[in-house]
Formats: sequence, C-alpha cells, structure tokens
Amino acid sequence: MDKAIVVTGGAGFIGSALAHRLGVGGLPIIAVDNLHPQIHPDRKRPDSLPEFAVLVKGDVTEAKTWNEVLAHWRPEILVHLAAETGTGQSLTEASRHANVNVVGTTAMLDALTRHGVKPRHVVLASSRAVYGEGAWCSESGAVFYPPPRSHAVLASGQWDPLPPDGNGKVTPKMHSGRDVFPAPTSVYGATKLAQEHILGAWCGAMQVPLSIFRLQNVYGPGQSPYNAYTGIITLFIRQARKGLQLEIYEDGEIGRDFVFIDDVVEAIAAGIAKPPMDRRLLDVGHGVSTTIREAATVIASHHAAPLPKVTGKFRDGDVRWAVADPEPLADQLGVRAKVPFEEGVRRVAEWLVEKGHA
Repeated sequence: MDKAIVVTGGAGFIGSALAHRLGVGGLPIIAVDNLHPQIHPDRKRPDSLPEFAVLVKGDVTEAKTWNEVLAHWRPEILVHLAAETGTGQSLTEASRHANVNVVGTTAMLDALTRHGVKPRHVVLASSRAVYGEGAWCSESGAVFYPPPRSHAVLASGQWDPLPPDGNGKVTPKMHSGRDVFPAPTSVYGATKLAQEHILGAWCGAMQVPLSIFRLQNVYGPGQSPYNAYTGIITLFIRQARKGLQLEIYEDGEIGRDFVFIDDVVEAIAAGIAKPPMDRRLLDVGHGVSTTIREAATVIASHHAAPLPKVTGKFRDGDVRWAVADPEPLADQLGVRAKVPFEEGVRRVAEWLVEKGHA
C-alpha cells in the first residue's frame, strides 16, 4: 500500500485545481470521483484534472470504491471534497444530499477503520451554508438569528428578515465565524454541518488532526458551465456575452462573498502544509459581500450587455446575506484572498471562450 494524498470529489472544480497546486514530486494524488452527469455530462475524465493524478471512478457511499482505493493507497492526507452542493435543490432532493454528504462521509470513515488506516491529516471542505441566514441586528441593537425565509414570505416580497422586536430596519451582522454560530436553513447546509460533527467526533477519537474550511461562494475557471444549481458568475458571463439582459432575483440586494478558485486552493494547500495539532476551523472568503446586482452590473458592463433587470423572482432555500471573517485564516495560515472580483470575472470569461463554452 503506497502513501498518497486522497482527494474525494477530486475530479471536480476545486479538486482539479487543488491537484495542480499540490503538483508533481510529492505524494501521489488519488482523485476519487463518480463523475456525476450534473457536473460531468459526458462522464469522462475532465481535461482540468492533471495527468499525474490517478482517477478512481467510484461513489464515496459505496464500500467497493473504498476497498479499491485502500487496497492500493494509504492516505497520508485525506481531503474530503465530495458533496452534493445545490442549496435550493437540497430542499427537493434531501435524500440524495444526505446520502452523499452524510452517508458518504461515514462510509469513508468505516472503510478507514476496516482497512486499519489512520491518515496524518483530514481536510474537509465545508460551506458558508452552515450559517444559514447568520446573525442580524435590529434597530435597537438586538442580535437575532432569523428562521428560514418561507415561500410565503418571499412571495410577499419581504426580502430582509423581520426583527423579533417589531418592524424596522435590520442589518446583517458582519463576519461569520468569530461570533456567529451555525444555524443552517437548508438541507444542504445541515448536511455540511453534519459532516463537520461526524469528522470531528471520529478524528477526535482517533487523534487525527482535522482542518475544516467553510468556503464562501467559490467561482473561477474550471467551474462547470452545465450545473444549473451552482456557478451564477459563469451563467451571467455566458448570458452577457450573448447580449442578453441579466435577470437578478429578489430586489438585487442578495449579498455574497465571492472568492476566486486560486485563493481557495491556496488556503487549502496552506492548511495541508501546516496541519493543526487537533482541530482547526476557518472561514475562506474575501470578507466583503458583493450584491447580486453589483456582480451582474460588473459582468454586463464588461460585455456591453444591457443593464441587469430586477425581476422579484426568488429561489426557495437561498439566504439573504453571506460574508466570511478572513482574519483567522490570515492569522493562522498567512493567507488572504487576493483576486479582485473584476479580475476574477475577466479570467472566467477568457476561460469560457478558450474552452468554447461561451
């Protein structure tokens, strides 16, 4: 059994980029991926996965996949990226999300135990979705955690949550992580938090260092242009290049912390290079929230498309606002997000043209 870095979901957007970053000359990189058609419509090995990475086509929920992997390789470092990621989709396909995200994680741990394997370091790509709507402040200064925005509330055009102490203006409490605790409002978010708890329990008992990275909205070259449930930046660029007017949901003031793929990979790579003593939990984002209106306007302007149109449409399961606390990542690993949104959008557009997706 050869030592290796095993990356679940390794043929995906983040996994492929991470493989390039970890490079040649170190431990072999083993990418475990089922090549789901929602991401890989042709079910073939993606060009984005470097040739030196070994691809094992298999499902993380199945014991036979892990038996095949662990018969040949001993994961010194185990990076767990495999997950179903559609926030809104998880409300209507809850079992699918729970099976991959929760059962896939426990199946992986059972296989490690069955084969007598204990990694030196486990890394989990978690999500900003674990925070749900996060913490908000009322005009009186009271901090509250809003419940999920129901279909009826959204249909009425009530976009911001209402404070518990009456009607009035509310503002999102900046920065998750430091003083905002998880309160998922989607099935997807709940399954990602479950992953954190499951790995925390197992790694704690087995004395395996665990790094958890809660990723904000990741975008960049290599993100699937075919997945309707992720990649709003890619979708907007493709539409704007055709001269279409971009349609933005709610009132356009949905806030997201868009973080470029290179910055995410750099954070994970830094975490791998500097493992914790026990458990480490870090947010990965710019620490600045960009509204969907602002993002769409930048993209439309770049491609000389019409100004975006606010539609009042909405998607069940979406949160209103999200932004990371970047300071702990900078303090502990010396990493900050560097790629400005405008530059990141330009790089995505160039990649889409180069690959014939635009």
